[in-house]
Amino acid sequence: MSVWQFAPHLSEFPQEHRVTLGEGWTPLLRSRRLGPDSGLAQLYFKLEATNPTGSYKDRFAVVAVSALAIAGARICVGTSSGNSGAALAAACAVARIPCILAIVETAPAAKLTQMLAYGAHLYRVKEFGLDLDVTEEVLNGLQVLAADLGTTIQISAFRFAPLGMSGVESISDELAQQIDCAGASVFAPAGGGGLVLAVARGFARLGINAAVHCAQPEGNNTIAGPLRDGADTARPCQSTTQISGLQVASVVDGDEALLACRNSRGTGHLVSDVEIFAVQQALAREEGVFCEPAGAVAVAAALRAARNGEIDGDRPIICLITGSGFKDPRSATVMAGETGAPLLDSFRQLRAQAHEIC
Repeated sequence: MSVWQFAPHLSEFPQEHRVTLGEGWTPLLRSRRLGPDSGLAQLYFKLEATNPTGSYKDRFAVVAVSALAIAGARICVGTSSGNSGAALAAACAVARIPCILAIVETAPAAKLTQMLAYGAHLYRVKEFGLDLDVTEEVLNGLQVLAADLGTTIQISAFRFAPLGMSGVESISDELAQQIDCAGASVFAPAGGGGLVLAVARGFARLGINAAVHCAQPEGNNTIAGPLRDGADTARPCQSTTQISGLQVASVVDGDEALLACRNSRGTGHLVSDVEIFAVQQALAREEGVFCEPAGAVAVAAALRAARNGEIDGDRPIICLITGSGFKDPRSATVMAGETGAPLLDSFRQLRAQAHEIC
């Protein structure tokens, strides 16, 4: 069971070159509290954090690295804020291809550790992911480096790695098997816009009329704001959000994502970092869903849209929970609001505490 089950458009990949980690087939969980409390009778969470490396990026990486294997590449060159790097590193480990990654300055330490555990070679670049000029310099430089090494750059964006990103379309294939998506609204978080574009393309390929909505932090308003305002193109920004993984100052897939959302009858939604962290906590405490901050963005946007009367509460509302809470333990520590489990002198103290809680 993997993304290759949903890959008629990837049929040219020989079976012997298909890398897999057992990715895909992630659960679709119906909300028991946040949805009903917000007037959304059919709010669903697509739990992409259950993928092997903890995010939806596994869908991208296995196809991208398979393409490298077919091409006879001797190395994988890419970039990441964390999740795609971990996915690429794991897939490269399976394919026995060395992996070199340029990492954004603010990537959480836990994500770096995960990449290193898979054997990747990491290089952080100051201001990368935050400053527009630095980001473009790194992206352009990596393309030149990849060409020098006889390979192609692997970044989770259609602009750079369209074959790999076609694997992300499998989210739409799975959703179509899990629920009747006709008339549904699907909320997806966006940094560069690749996930939004992949989901929209997947539904279009299947002929399913589902509205795809782009959700972004206010501090990285490249796509959602222009989409909402009726603009024809995305716009670059100086990223100020603290939401790791969505700090993408340049447009990347933004223009295509904007058009795909609009064609699906979706729009853009901006939410503050404060809202995102609050929803991250609510998901854990109200729904039992432990996600990183970026994984809560789609839900924060859907709940805001519900408060504003912008979505039909009787229709299916699907939010993509893109990454695990273990990806960003610093935010999880803040969310927990406690210093840890106290060391008691005896079980008697625990018993007393339990009675107080009850």
